[in-house]
Amino acid sequence: GARGAAGDVLLFLHADTWLPDGATALIEGALADPAVVGGRFDVRFDSSRHLMKMIAWFMNARSRATSICTGDQAIFVRRAAFEAVGGYPDIPLMEDIELSRRLRARGRLAALRARVTTSARKWEREGPLRTIGLMWTLRLLHFFGVAPARLHRWYYGAPKEPS
Repeated sequence: GARGAAGDVLLFLHADTWLPDGATALIEGALADPAVVGGRFDVRFDSSRHLMKMIAWFMNARSRATSICTGDQAIFVRRAAFEAVGGYPDIPLMEDIELSRRLRARGRLAALRARVTTSARKWEREGPLRTIGLMWTLRLLHFFGVAPARLHRWYYGAPKEPS
């Protein structure tokens, strides 16, 4: 998609995530600072459960503290910076974390307080505590160098045999 895009700014948005009103102006405002190479929005879930609101708060705080942007947060980036770091790494999982790490070496990542809304479907289907445990385990294993292909199998499960 990035190769086919014509703009100077790229936005990576999950299919089950919706931008807030005025997102374009917010992105332009963040990128008015030449030190900012990209960024992300805060996130909220399309669920009224208090637990999901708390999880979103912690996700946003973690992201703000670490400058790690994840796909659910609608990552935006200057095309020049994206190309300079080689784009998204060709790995099956943790590509957003790796992209963030590479971009941080080139400049600042903006953490916009405006919130995108993303689906809580996976969280509610898998269970919030199980999902948190799985995601933190995968991130820790990634940090210690476990291959992204192995992490992908653990996250999505082994591929099903053809029937």
